[in-house]
Amino acid sequence: MNKSAKHILLTGGTGLVGRPLTQLLLNAGYGVSHLSRSPGKDPQVKTFLWDVGKGVIDEHCIDGIDVIIHLAGAGIAEKKWTAERKKEIMDSRTESIALIYQLLKTKKHQVKSVISASAIGYYSDRGDELMTETSPPAADFMGKCCVEWETAVDKGKELGLHITKLRTGVVLDKEGGALVKMALPVKLYAGSPLGNGKQWVPWIHIRDAVDMYLFAIEKENFEGTYNMAAPNPVTNKQLTQAIAKQLHKLLWLPNIPAFFLKLLMGEMSTIALASTRVSAQKIEDAGFKFKFDDIAAALRQIYG
Repeated sequence: MNKSAKHILLTGGTGLVGRPLTQLLLNAGYGVSHLSRSPGKDPQVKTFLWDVGKGVIDEHCIDGIDVIIHLAGAGIAEKKWTAERKKEIMDSRTESIALIYQLLKTKKHQVKSVISASAIGYYSDRGDELMTETSPPAADFMGKCCVEWETAVDKGKELGLHITKLRTGVVLDKEGGALVKMALPVKLYAGSPLGNGKQWVPWIHIRDAVDMYLFAIEKENFEGTYNMAAPNPVTNKQLTQAIAKQLHKLLWLPNIPAFFLKLLMGEMSTIALASTRVSAQKIEDAGFKFKFDDIAAALRQIYG
């Protein structure tokens, strides 16, 4: 199919991954639309409105759409994990895709596939064990959230859709996300590893993250679950040291104790302290080529 004839609908199109992905798709000749809670500002992108909480969606959002990319979801680390916030995190991912599927059931369309984000949090804290896509999910909140998220996305199979789920690691980009939060104290000479610093960080460069979505779109009949993390994970200590080296800053403070993070963040501290070492073998075997598989090279490009 001619790229220009293919039209992609994104949820979460203005987020950390959504913004550069939208630009990449436009540059590659695809038509791009967004589903959003507010009107869009990019004249190249048609924005359709929805309100997941109220179950409202513009039925024209799927007109002429071939592929849906589902990135929408409340920020995992933006607010403390109260019972209400946990529900919001879960519902923003599951109810949103359910609303789209409800529309697909009731209206004629040409959608063939759904590519959805998931998260490496599926595995959560697993020490030094190497996680593959067949490893079981964790029993904590993140694990359960990812299972419900993926289960909701998989319901598209009942509609005859090709379903791809990309379990996203820590996306490194100087425009936002985890790297900005990690780099700030380093810049102020107040950076240090978290906990014992030995926990594995499943990182991925923003360019590889968006390229993986493009790869999933362009590979014919592509489907399944894939880890979205670089082939060479690093520990929290190694990542902190690599950031400091790139920014030419000294690390002199002792590690931030795990108990302090638990006191400060509560249950959400699992995001900072969980050790998740994941394999990128499956996506590489499918033919995806990482541009950045080395943390030093990735940070050089980001700050270059």
